Amino acid sequence: MLGGITTDDEGVTMRLVGWIHRRRDLGGLLFLDLRDRSGLLQVSLGPDWTDADSLERAHRLGSETVVSVEGVVKQRPADARNPEMATGDVELQAASLTVLNEARTPEIPVYLAPEEQLPAEELRLRHRVLDLRRPELRDNLVLRHRLIMAARKHLDSLGFIEVETPILTKPTPEGARDYLVPSRMHPGQFYALPQSPQIYKQILMAAGFDRYFQIARCFRDEDLRADRQPEFTQIDVEASFVAPDDIFGWMEGVMAAMADVSPSVEAPTPFARMTHADAMERFGIDRPDLRYSLEIQDWTGPLGALEFGILQSAVSEGGRIRGLLLEGGATLSRKQIEAIEADAKSAGAPGLLWAKRSEEGGSGPLSRFMSDEDYAALGMAVGDLILVAAGPDLVTSPALALSRMAAIAQLGISPESEHAWLWITDFPMFDEEPGGRLAASHHPFVHVHPEDAALLDSEPARARAQAYDLVYNGAELGSGSIRNHDAEAQRKILRILGLADEDIELKFGFLLAALQSGAPPHGGIALGMDRIVMLFVGAPSLRDVVAFPKTTAARALFEGAPVSIGARDLDELGLKSTGI
Repeated sequence: MLGGITTDDEGVTMRLVGWIHRRRDLGGLLFLDLRDRSGLLQVSLGPDWTDADSLERAHRLGSETVVSVEGVVKQRPADARNPEMATGDVELQAASLTVLNEARTPEIPVYLAPEEQLPAEELRLRHRVLDLRRPELRDNLVLRHRLIMAARKHLDSLGFIEVETPILTKPTPEGARDYLVPSRMHPGQFYALPQSPQIYKQILMAAGFDRYFQIARCFRDEDLRADRQPEFTQIDVEASFVAPDDIFGWMEGVMAAMADVSPSVEAPTPFARMTHADAMERFGIDRPDLRYSLEIQDWTGPLGALEFGILQSAVSEGGRIRGLLLEGGATLSRKQIEAIEADAKSAGAPGLLWAKRSEEGGSGPLSRFMSDEDYAALGMAVGDLILVAAGPDLVTSPALALSRMAAIAQLGISPESEHAWLWITDFPMFDEEPGGRLAASHHPFVHVHPEDAALLDSEPARARAQAYDLVYNGAELGSGSIRNHDAEAQRKILRILGLADEDIELKFGFLLAALQSGAPPHGGIALGMDRIVMLFVGAPSLRDVVAFPKTTAARALFEGAPVSIGARDLDELGLKSTGI
């Protein structure tokens, strides 16, 4: 490997292969930077070459051409060493060069000087084979490999075994649309690509494989964004006879093992824990970024007493008055406050109220209703700013969660720690949708919290689940739960979700049969591998840590997928095109 050649190799004759990264032509002297996956090495071709034809061809070689070079490793002269290259003290003095494959002029550059900008992402995706040669993407994929290996080794050390589950499976509702695959052998019938191995890993528990894991490929036909792809990889884990504490301990070990091979992430254990209710109350979101201590305050009492119709109306309608106290926030301009308010509005809030406290009194829409005593009641000092939202929690929580992070950015608040790991526990069992219908908060297979089992018969919307999420620096890395191992308990959940008995049998009969065979209590978790790598390397998008990603329109630009299928192929599958 080129990147591993050092002064210890001086005098050794080597035959090296790779890509021409750069060429520097000094007339009678030619330097090539040869590149492979491990790094770069300088190759020098001097005027004393006996093979004049080869030297002439070498002067014409373009970047990305694949060559084989034979020569002797020598130390560079002291004034020609390059401390920015791992191999900057040595070079290969070439005796012969063979062109293995001459490349056409690259459509995008592989090498960029520090002051140069990357080409547009769409162009880079169209020429992904060249883009993947960039050191940044190469290093991301190498680290991805090492992180996966660290996770595999740690889980193996705990007695887990890796079992592959089917890719062609049965359509089941798990919260997103399935990708469907028509069966040629069974016209009119379809497989689905798995959204997760959830049901299969539960069946493995029933079969006695008490500690399972899989580096699993999953597929979800949903709208995309920077941290979402239609196909993705997760570290999927399930175990029998466990409680949440067991899962927490194992996964903390996995993350610590992965952090050990990462140059920039630390994972000191144990991780902090917080209930879902507490997270929503203090931060307005179920994945708070705990690198910052700023919390949402409940000011229904002190601000509800003000003679301000908007606030009084919100309280009289059953809402609350909540907000953020920004120490030193009075330095923010009206334009900066309006930018924060725009984030609150994007979350569905009608807007934010605000007030600054100064030596002269105050400013802002709330200030004319407030006295020095009111400021003091909120803990405001001179130079502080409050941002206030009033209404039901379903509106104010997401608005204030976004406002919190926007305010942190506007004020330039430094994080109090670099790595904030957190378990969120005791999620709601169900989410209430418009019209009163209940939907599974995580998925339909979660076991109810033992203290709330009776609520399933009386007030299911209030029941908590034995469900948990792992959060890192405000990003959800994975979700898990203790499962329903009793078939009748699982039927009850599916009925609460509105499924008729015949639909339950049709969609989940094989799972219920497995549970009835004597399934042990079990639980697990799935961690998003792509998102873990993205956060560990500090990349802005999943597309920077996946070899062949899709665009936000779910298109593979390099391969040119998806494509239309001809009439003959459709006929074989028993399908017809609508022409849309």
